[in-house]
Amino acid sequence: MSRGLRVQQDMEKERETLQSWKERVGQELDRVVAFWTEHSHDREHGGFFTCLGRDGRMYDDLKYVWLQGRQVWMYCRLYRTFERFRHAELLDSAKAGGEFLLRYARVAPPGKKCAFVLTRDGRPVKVQRTIFSECFYTMAMNELWQVTGEVRYQSEAVEMMDQIILWVREDPSGLGRPRLPGAPTAEPMAVPMMLLSLVEQLGEADQELAGKYAELGDWCARRILQHVQRDGQAVLENVSEDGQELSGCLGRHQNPGHALEAGWFLLRHSTRKGDPELRAHVIEKFLLVPFRSGWDPDHGGLFYFQDADDLCPTQLEWAMKLWWPHNEAMIAFLMGYSDSGDPALLDLFYQVAEYAFRQFRDPEYGEWFGYLNREGKVALTIKGGPFKGCFHVPRCLAMCEQMLDALLSRPAPGACTPLAVPAL
Repeated sequence: MSRGLRVQQDMEKERETLQSWKERVGQELDRVVAFWTEHSHDREHGGFFTCLGRDGRMYDDLKYVWLQGRQVWMYCRLYRTFERFRHAELLDSAKAGGEFLLRYARVAPPGKKCAFVLTRDGRPVKVQRTIFSECFYTMAMNELWQVTGEVRYQSEAVEMMDQIILWVREDPSGLGRPRLPGAPTAEPMAVPMMLLSLVEQLGEADQELAGKYAELGDWCARRILQHVQRDGQAVLENVSEDGQELSGCLGRHQNPGHALEAGWFLLRHSTRKGDPELRAHVIEKFLLVPFRSGWDPDHGGLFYFQDADDLCPTQLEWAMKLWWPHNEAMIAFLMGYSDSGDPALLDLFYQVAEYAFRQFRDPEYGEWFGYLNREGKVALTIKGGPFKGCFHVPRCLAMCEQMLDALLSRPAPGACTPLAVPAL
């Protein structure tokens, strides 16, 4: 067999594999969305139930603002970018969720801080001293604006975004966190990550805002990059404000899935900046390094938490396999391959995707289980709760379907033109 014929056969085989995964991912996206549209809508008060058992039955009617905002965002994004999801019920449910947030989410201090959890009819139950409820509120409002064109949603998003920036970069006192003398001055990677995603979200369809937040995006990227420590051999969740490693368990703490998520956020940033050197650095440090240390060699899957010195982590769930790190890894490796053409990254996508579909997917009732033990057996049969809702699984499947479709549209599988896929 000639070398040319062998190369052609290899290319055809790769396209067949990509096509198979595109169909598999698309079918799974349909099943996952159907689970949430069937079981989660509160048609009386608006918003969504997320505490759902394996078969979709509700076991608690509390409403978590993170997840309300995420589901509004997810529905709008699906409606806006997929023809088959462009139907009135999905958009009407998203708008009902957005109106629920507008009425009830902003609670304390008056009109600024969002609740973490609300009762079914919108009474506040708990407020966190973090920025994340506000971040997902902002995402939801901006995406509603992009779908509906209603300026009040965009005004709400920009107002909250500027409040978040004030808390993060100037005055955190509004978060209600007292500065205690024994507490280390630490920066968790989640803060600049979340802000970087919002910079892309708000600038996606508004050039004026893209310019307004450009410097913030660069600042976020620098802050995330300083979490690469130990001569580039570890991504640490927490560092000091000036980018130094912290002592103790806090400083050694690692979350492989979170590092991979940060990786694809940074890949998107490198594409916007037109910076191939940053892309190569991110692929090595935020994709390959966390995967090498985080993949369980005995049972497969990504560990939830790790200790940079290989000490036993203090978190009881450290060895569990959770749904969302595997979703983020699928996005990261497929995006890395799409941007670089490195076939090793495509192989890692296949490895993670095969594990995730085999272990997390529920072929009987739909959606994915969220919590497995180290051996990959289902530890909790719930499909949703205070932290798992209609977000990581459908976002992953939607982005992967679009990237696979774009790869198949290229004249040759190995081409290296960065893909235009939705942020988040």
